[in-house]
Amino acid sequence: MATDSEMVFVLPGDGIDASLIPTHPKRPLRLGPGLRHIPPSTIVPTIAGQLVTDHKKNSLWVEYNGGRYIPAVGDLVIGQVDRSAADFYYVALSDYSSNASLPQLAFEMATKKTRPNLATGALVYARVSLANRHMDPELECVNSSTGKADGLGPLVGGMLYSISLGMARRLLMRKSVEEGRVVVLEELGALGLAFETAVGRNGKMWVNSEDTKTVLIVGRAVKETDEGNLTVDQQKKLVRKLVKEMS
Repeated sequence: MATDSEMVFVLPGDGIDASLIPTHPKRPLRLGPGLRHIPPSTIVPTIAGQLVTDHKKNSLWVEYNGGRYIPAVGDLVIGQVDRSAADFYYVALSDYSSNASLPQLAFEMATKKTRPNLATGALVYARVSLANRHMDPELECVNSSTGKADGLGPLVGGMLYSISLGMARRLLMRKSVEEGRVVVLEELGALGLAFETAVGRNGKMWVNSEDTKTVLIVGRAVKETDEGNLTVDQQKKLVRKLVKEMS
């Protein structure tokens, strides 16, 4: 993460200074959520928030908590199956957007005989493979290059939590060195709690464990960190308190 420390805030329609746009000799520039390219070379924000760059990936996006989730190609999302058709599942990514389509063969090793049979209400961890403002998004639960699931697919059991869009992005980047990083999951694991999680950029977090109390504590820790915008030290204190209450 290269520019978190600069705290550059932008508003819709603002011009972005060329010095803030990353350049990489080999990688093409990737625009993430909150930005639009106007040919030939103008980039403007579509939402208000903090401008963030990743020089290693040569990517640029706007960090924000509020607003609606806007699908972007490559996003990891958690969706709920709304209904199925002959060749597709229709998956809800939020309460206010139209459904995304998920081909029934877009799973690891899936054929017409072995494709998963997902009931209405089932949860899936997927990647956005197509995002167009004039079309409903399309999802995949397999790496199209390798044919492997890479952790994607149906999410069985566990509990689903709603979190802010900003917290979802922070969790997905939690190994970064940003000042406001999220450490609750690592701290909970360090204290002996066994659990697994999946985080969707659409503001969803799935938690699973053999112990129901652990599921509840993990969800509470993340939501309190999110709602209180807790610092690293405050997160560690919260985790110690929650684990103590559990024992």
